[in-house]
Amino acid sequence: MISPGSRILLIGEGRTYFVRSGTGTFSTDRGIIDLDAVVEASPGDMIMSHTGHAFQILLPRAPDFFEHAKRTGAPMLPRDIGLVIAFTGMNRNDVVLDAGTGSGIAAIFFGGIARNVVTYEAREDFARIAAENIREAGLENVKVIPGDVLSAEGVFDVVHYDMTIGPDHVRHGHSLLRPGGYLACYTPFIEHLCGVMDTAEGLFSSVKAVECIEREMTRSKRGTRPSTRVGHSGYLTIARK
Repeated sequence: MISPGSRILLIGEGRTYFVRSGTGTFSTDRGIIDLDAVVEASPGDMIMSHTGHAFQILLPRAPDFFEHAKRTGAPMLPRDIGLVIAFTGMNRNDVVLDAGTGSGIAAIFFGGIARNVVTYEAREDFARIAAENIREAGLENVKVIPGDVLSAEGVFDVVHYDMTIGPDHVRHGHSLLRPGGYLACYTPFIEHLCGVMDTAEGLFSSVKAVECIEREMTRSKRGTRPSTRVGHSGYLTIARK
């Protein structure tokens, strides 16, 4: 059963609404929906608007927070977060350090996989919004710390940066990792990528860099082909201690 104040999705007739249960009524172009009635429902149930339009009730998953949660900037794309998870082998036994929290989207993805996540955000206003998004995702294993990641202490299995990265960040990440752990650095420009690699190659046992690219397929009456939209998003460096 859905508890009061929980984030939910209402999906129907090509519409998706990201709302809270138990907060009165919600007006749409398909009629008014009673969000108090959702509290008595279960995920997968249907609810009707006052005009008779049906919406399915679902609990949001990490990609839904990427689409609908409050943002403080441009978060990493799910595909790029997926590369971090895949290349580091992140799993339920891991303790993860994340930095450059932003809206908290990467931390939400990591929190659904890892044992614990600590995420640093230099801007306090961004950290507050990220903490709210993480609470709404129902993740009690993710802690947001407002401050400089260079002050972080502890031992981690994965260190992830999505921020402006200098040599000190790479060296600090290396010092925090347990043997066999991974540093993952997302960088928007080749110059930043080269800076990360120049420092990492003198510290880590292996360093790998990839370009993050995705090509969406489009279909028409004429046939199916890759979309003409630009598929590049950035660069990812993976270094193993």
